[in-house]
Amino acid sequence: MTDFSRMWIGGQWIAGDMGTRPVLNPTNGTTLANVPEASPEQAIAAIAAARAAQPGWAALSPLQRGQVMHRIAALIRNHAEPLARLVVQEQGKTISEARGEVGGAAEFFTYFAEFARRIQGEILPSDAPGEQIWIQRVPVGVVTAIIPWNYPAALVSRKVAPSMIAGNAIVLKPHEETPLSALYMARLFAEAGVPDGVVNIVTGGGATVGAALTSHPDIDLVTMTGSVPTGRKIMTAAAANLVPVSLELGGKAPLIVMEDADLDLAVASAVTSRFMNCGQVCICNERMLVHDAVYDTFVERFITATKALNIGDPMLESTDIGPKVSALELEKVERITAAAIAEGARPLLQGGRPETAPVAGGNWLLPTVLGDVTPDMAIMKDEIFGPVVPVMRVRSFEEAMQITNESRYGLSAYLFTNDFSRIMRAVQDVRFGEIYVNRIGPEALQGYHTGYRNSGPGGDDGLHGLEAYLRKKTVYANYSGKSPVGLMPWNGR
Repeated sequence: MTDFSRMWIGGQWIAGDMGTRPVLNPTNGTTLANVPEASPEQAIAAIAAARAAQPGWAALSPLQRGQVMHRIAALIRNHAEPLARLVVQEQGKTISEARGEVGGAAEFFTYFAEFARRIQGEILPSDAPGEQIWIQRVPVGVVTAIIPWNYPAALVSRKVAPSMIAGNAIVLKPHEETPLSALYMARLFAEAGVPDGVVNIVTGGGATVGAALTSHPDIDLVTMTGSVPTGRKIMTAAAANLVPVSLELGGKAPLIVMEDADLDLAVASAVTSRFMNCGQVCICNERMLVHDAVYDTFVERFITATKALNIGDPMLESTDIGPKVSALELEKVERITAAAIAEGARPLLQGGRPETAPVAGGNWLLPTVLGDVTPDMAIMKDEIFGPVVPVMRVRSFEEAMQITNESRYGLSAYLFTNDFSRIMRAVQDVRFGEIYVNRIGPEALQGYHTGYRNSGPGGDDGLHGLEAYLRKKTVYANYSGKSPVGLMPWNGR
């Protein structure tokens, strides 16, 4: 296995000042590696390395930067199978899902490299003769990025690729439970010829490394994907230095099924959206709102399809659901489920820990489906992030819309109907950043993955995601040889 005992700062492999931290395999509980635990001082050193490297990287043409990124994409594809297997080992998703994730990790670099000729400015007419006004898009400078554990390879690319094409340098902290994919990819960055300091991978805890990276005055942008509590801490820390933040936080996606929906499509979509990655996706189907006319049929078919899923060793091609990422996450989902039942939810499919674990020592949790839920229950309000889903009867489209919007989250929402009027009303009225009609995720590279309310300000992907990594500079280019003062209708007074 690759040596994971050092992190990548300023083009050097460096041990952690605070020792090491074990990374556990969620399938069997064994230790995969001991990774470096950085000190706050090392995090600050990584910021300094990025600051030193950024001007030279920005001085290259976007095409030159894109060429390096195309090399990274090719290397990720060349290393696809070992990287996918590493994702499975540290995170627990199935090998088929991991291969898809690694494919996406490569595509981020290919996609954003293609912006080399597409980062556009503007030329505006001036009020003065012999003058033009230019609005340029320039790098923000030094980016710090914090990513979670559920997509340990793809989210590295999602942050690093737009940062690189924009001309920034970046310091990225992977989650302490799943840092191996990021460290593996750091070797690919080096092999691709990324200049020293342009990309830095620093490993360690959120309270130490994460706090240092997000509160330092010499950063220009914080981008983070993760939980709402962590997002609040980051926003507070960055505010002290007036540093902009882009946060993609939690979700509580409703999956609405109307009486005219294609039930084959709706059931298959609902199962996939709830149980992919063991339910550990921010856009997962977190609550099902099903019209009373088809509720019984839908629930029966949903439970039948759920029972047919194969829970087991995620390295096997036949497995549909792997383990939870950690024992702590497993116990959290158990508490959420028990609280829902105590509130009156009725188990339609009782999951929980299996009597016999598919692999000894792993974090195994069987799917649970809960009925008799009401909108005021915690299970309908709070993110579950596991293989548990509540299902509720609704009597009308209007009721479904009301329950959908009564959420402190606003990331993704799903609607299954063939009524065009309802589709357009949902497009207009659903207060979520993403709406999927008669389909589920994942989101597209060229889209914009963004949320409302507690799902966070900012977003990722596409042209609008790239905008976060660029700032605007306005230039007043006077070539008349005369001062425009006195000719302007407004002179700053």
